[in-house]
Amino acid sequence: MISSSHEAMHGIFTYDAAAVGRAFRVLRLPFPDPIAVEQISVDLTTTAPVERRADTILRVTTAEDEFLLIVEAQSCRDLTRIAAWSYYVTFLHNKYELPVVLVVVCHDKETAAWASKPLTLTYRGWTTFTLQPMVLGPHNVPAITDPAEVLADLPLAALSAITHAREPEINAILEAIIVAFRRRGSDDETEFYAELIEQGISHTDAAQLWRDKMDMDLAFFRSESAQRLRAQGREQGRAEVRVEEAAHAVVTVLTGRGIELSVAQRTVLAETVDVDQLHAWLLQAVTATCAGELFD
Repeated sequence: MISSSHEAMHGIFTYDAAAVGRAFRVLRLPFPDPIAVEQISVDLTTTAPVERRADTILRVTTAEDEFLLIVEAQSCRDLTRIAAWSYYVTFLHNKYELPVVLVVVCHDKETAAWASKPLTLTYRGWTTFTLQPMVLGPHNVPAITDPAEVLADLPLAALSAITHAREPEINAILEAIIVAFRRRGSDDETEFYAELIEQGISHTDAAQLWRDKMDMDLAFFRSESAQRLRAQGREQGRAEVRVEEAAHAVVTVLTGRGIELSVAQRTVLAETVDVDQLHAWLLQAVTATCAGELFD
């Protein structure tokens, strides 16, 4: 779940790795298109008692090479980020021995203008370190106001809405997205981007327009078929929880009675999705003298 406007600004890249290539094209960079993108740990803490955590870190593989992409969300000018971003870049370069590219996503022109300049660590005119982020903001992300363009590229449309959240064209962008969603109908992808956009613009006046339009115009999100699909999804989720709880109970009872499970037996248990079978094993576990009585 997207929990804040900050997370929404970089959540596009986490949810849809193809957005990486789109960002390169927006910036008109001569980078090869990614053929594989893997999310890696954002925890950059070392043994020192200082927590360092980037927003999103991706390992990008192209037909020619590999590199790491750091995606950071920035909502205001903040000089402390220079030291933090410098740390991220150098830490990851040393750890993975790969080139590192920093992308900063902004949703106002002032912050984008600040982040676009070379950021330096200096002392009395001597520059020790210069950092040059790639910046995505209202100055270079296109304002997507055509529903056809929205349907052709939902990640770019969402990025357009988030980066233009405080710009005059935001109303036209949101109108185009809503029309496109209505044409496409409700599915997992439209619901994800609807939530992401709402969170991404939640700090702006445009958020109320988005909520009002969603309530008035997007009846398909509340249609009988959409509700049925969501109900099926919830039921499937509850079933998965029941399976997980039953399997955990089997392990707990056996372990509590001093009975160890082999790797093969744990694999069988983990791969079993029949909750009735799991409950049967749970009853056997209460009296069994060895795990083989359940699984062999």
